[in-house]
Amino acid sequence: MTCEDKFVQVDGLKTRYIEEGSGPTVILLHGASLGSSADVFTRNLLPLAGAGLRVIAYDQPGFGLTDNPSDYSVAYRRRFTMMFINALALERAALVGHSQAGSLAVALAFDYPQRISKVMILGTGSLLPAVPGAQKQKGAREGEEGTPSEPTLEQTRALLAHNLYNHQLITPEALEIRHRMSTGKNFEAFLKRSQAGQSLDSEMDAKPMWQRLVDLPCPLLMIFGKDDRGNAFERATMLKENFPQIDLRIFDHCKHLVQWDVMDEFHKLAAAFLVNGRAAHLDHPSCLA
Repeated sequence: MTCEDKFVQVDGLKTRYIEEGSGPTVILLHGASLGSSADVFTRNLLPLAGAGLRVIAYDQPGFGLTDNPSDYSVAYRRRFTMMFINALALERAALVGHSQAGSLAVALAFDYPQRISKVMILGTGSLLPAVPGAQKQKGAREGEEGTPSEPTLEQTRALLAHNLYNHQLITPEALEIRHRMSTGKNFEAFLKRSQAGQSLDSEMDAKPMWQRLVDLPCPLLMIFGKDDRGNAFERATMLKENFPQIDLRIFDHCKHLVQWDVMDEFHKLAAAFLVNGRAAHLDHPSCLA
């Protein structure tokens, strides 16, 4: 589906967003890989709006059609999220964070408990415990995958396929949008992000973020794909064993783009959680936790 582009000035940057529906506000936050934008949620806006929600997805600074910033750090994108919420005069909103943006959403909930009503996490590996004995990988932060030079259309297809279990979802339209959002000023921003500041974990405290999830001052729902990278299934299972009170769902036949691979299940869980604060029970054979 195609949504109408809207624009608002945020911290001096022309910022593009798309929205559907009315009711309690939900902000959808895309990840940080090359080509990411609000468009990763276009398939999800109408179903969530149909549940009685005002659903907004925006291009973060340096992504999509939003201007490139002078500060390419994750910390700036976290501050920018609240500036965006303020620019739309929203008193309170729920956050849905995909990939790297999941940690950003959790950090904001700790920082602004009076403004963030709920947090929903999609495939955020940095919010999971490490496999015992595993060495921390050096290089790009979570989800910041891309190519060393401006990608070709086929390279864009390969990057998208790496994140999807169901490759039939890579339609010509989806591929064209992803490729367009991976070139020009967005590729320049991708290169600059790789040289930017530290992760959110280093800004919080010595305690890993995953150990602080039980202290989150708002309802939390976490969804992971069993087939996602980085030992996601094993690590998500470890988190659930450590903190059984966390509402965590793992889906088979699902990789990193959870909101695409298990779209129907995502909509059912998200609608119930974002409206009522409690996710629905799914009698579904692929829901493993």
